[in-house]
Amino acid sequence: MKIVYFTHSLASCWNHGNAHFVRGVLRELIARGHEVAAYEPEDAWSLANLLADHGGGGLAPWLTSYPELTTRRYAGQGFDVEAVCADADLVIVHEWNDPALVAAAGRARVRGGGFRLLFHDTHHRAVSEPEGIRAFDLSGYDGVLAFGETLAAVYRRWGWGERVFVWHEAADTRLFRPPESEALRQGLVWIGNWGDGERTEELERFLLAPAQAAGLPLDIHGVRYPAQGLALLRRYGARYRGWLANASAPEVFARHLATVHVPRRFYVTALPGIPTIRVFEALACGIPLISAPWDDCEGLFTPGEDFLVARDGAEMTRHLRAVAADADLRQSLRDQGLATILARHTCAHRANELLAIAAQLGRPAVQPESLLERVP
Repeated sequence: MKIVYFTHSLASCWNHGNAHFVRGVLRELIARGHEVAAYEPEDAWSLANLLADHGGGGLAPWLTSYPELTTRRYAGQGFDVEAVCADADLVIVHEWNDPALVAAAGRARVRGGGFRLLFHDTHHRAVSEPEGIRAFDLSGYDGVLAFGETLAAVYRRWGWGERVFVWHEAADTRLFRPPESEALRQGLVWIGNWGDGERTEELERFLLAPAQAAGLPLDIHGVRYPAQGLALLRRYGARYRGWLANASAPEVFARHLATVHVPRRFYVTALPGIPTIRVFEALACGIPLISAPWDDCEGLFTPGEDFLVARDGAEMTRHLRAVAADADLRQSLRDQGLATILARHTCAHRANELLAIAAQLGRPAVQPESLLERVP
């Protein structure tokens, strides 16, 4: 099968967490013998920021860690989407693409494209900025891939019905795995971007203050930290390490006793049940994880066994002290979390799910023009 994927960027993971998952799924599909073509705009903001901050050397981890993947950059004007999709069996368009590209793929499908076309949503904009998502012309699309049930429910309310499929993110276990040999582990690590200030209070309450109270050194990796954010880190004695290539995260996890999950506020309030991809990746690397509250309403994990959950800052401090002092507890969390990932949440599992969705959709069973009548 030939699969075409339009991403914001495959080459850059600078403030672009979706690249982690897509890289893993695409190379899993390639390993199974499928033909994969990935496209990204030449002016992608993630890549532009990566190159501005780190130059061409910032691409080295991507090039080294994913030799089987290539990405084709295109200019918006004059790019022939229909020609690119002409011989594809399945085309997937990520939601962080230009509306013109999204619409062009739909037109290619309606004008007789023999492929199935899916829109892939891995963000909270459907609830935080619904007008931005509803501005997309999805009239020619066969379905939506939503990275959680609560997001899928939004699309069902918009009229997609059974044409929306839940497709969670997962860990690329070719890259994210425990170290081959254990070395000295010290302190805590948190890998995450500052974002738009929507979890400043949570970061202070569930990460910075508890780490300081527990007497554990804290390393923080990420981008978009404003001056006030960096000042907050300094106030608590946290060490800001800057951008970390996602491909380098396993070796960073391997040097630390534990890590912390602090979900963005939208995934606690409006889209419960959707963890960040860092949960999957950390557990796959065998590092104990302690999480701020979030509702695992889809039963992806077993909280309390796969990871610990802190209901408030005081409980987070107690959990951190317990994990630092108890080697058996650390080993139990490592074993249970990794077992759950390997059993249910790898990119191989998600490739299976995608292929099953493609088989369910099959080849077009209606005249392409009738798709225009199914506008959500």
